[in-house]
Amino acid sequence: MLDLLLQPFSYNYMVKAIWVSAIVGAACAFLSAYLMLKGWSLMGDALSHSVVPGVAGAYALGLPYAAGAFFTGMLAALAMTLVRHITRLREDAIIGFIFSTFFAVGLLIVSLNPTSVNVQSIIFGNILGIADEDVLQVEIIIGVSLLILCLVWKDLLAVFFDESHAVSIGLSPLRLKILFFTLLSACTVAALQTVGAILVIAMVITPGATAYLLTDRFSRLVIIAIIIGALTSGIGAYLSFFLDGATGGVIVTLQTLVFLAAFFFAPKHGLLASRRRVAHSQTGGR
Repeated sequence: MLDLLLQPFSYNYMVKAIWVSAIVGAACAFLSAYLMLKGWSLMGDALSHSVVPGVAGAYALGLPYAAGAFFTGMLAALAMTLVRHITRLREDAIIGFIFSTFFAVGLLIVSLNPTSVNVQSIIFGNILGIADEDVLQVEIIIGVSLLILCLVWKDLLAVFFDESHAVSIGLSPLRLKILFFTLLSACTVAALQTVGAILVIAMVITPGATAYLLTDRFSRLVIIAIIIGALTSGIGAYLSFFLDGATGGVIVTLQTLVFLAAFFFAPKHGLLASRRRVAHSQTGGR
C-alpha cells in the first residue's frame, strides 16, 4: 500500500508537476486575498484570458511563450488601469471590453496559424510535460513575485482597503496597482503551465474566497489562502496520477471541494453557522 502511495514520487515528471503546482498555487493564493478584498474577481478572469494572444503569437513566431503571455497580460492590466483613471466607465464594463478584445485577438491568431499554435496547451496547460528550463523559469517568476509581495503587502493593503488614506500617507495608488497587476500577470503566466488559460481564474480566486469565509483578519486570510492554494495544487497534481485525469481539472475540483466545506461549515461565516444565528435570534436567545 505504501509503495502504491509513493509511486508518483518515483517519476521525475510527477515530482516536477507537484512542486511547480504547489508554488504556483501559493503565489496565486497570495494575490487572491487582495482580489477578494477589492472585489476584483473579474479582473483575474480578464487577465487569465488576456494572455492568450501573447501565447498564441509567441508560438506562431517561435518565441518563448512566457514572454508573449507576460507582454499581453501587462498590456491588458495597464489598459484596464489607465482607462479606469481617464474615463467614467465602470470597472466591470472596462474589464469586459478588455477581456473580450484580447481573447478575440488570441482566437484570430490561432485561426491564422492553426499548425504552429498548440491550442490545447494554452487552454488546458501541460504541467506533466513541463521541461526543466520551464521549471526554473516558473521558480524565478514565483520567487520574485512572492518576495515583492512580502515587501509591499502592507502598502497594497492600504491601497486596496482605502485609497484616500493611502494617498494621505504618501502612497501612490496608481503605481501600486500597476505593480500588483504586474505580479498578477507574472503569476498568471506561471499558472498557464499548470491549469491552462481557462482555469487560471480558479487559482487566483478560490483560495482567497475560501479563506475569506474562515477569518476576518487580512493577515490571517493571506496565510490561510496560501496554505489552501499550495496544498490543493500539490495534492491535486499528486491525485491526477491515480485518477488519470487532467491535472488542472483535478486541482480546481479539489479547491472547489475545500471551498464548499468552508461555505457550509465555517464557524462564523458558514451557512450552518448563519442559520444557527438566525434560529437563535428568532427564539430570543432561549
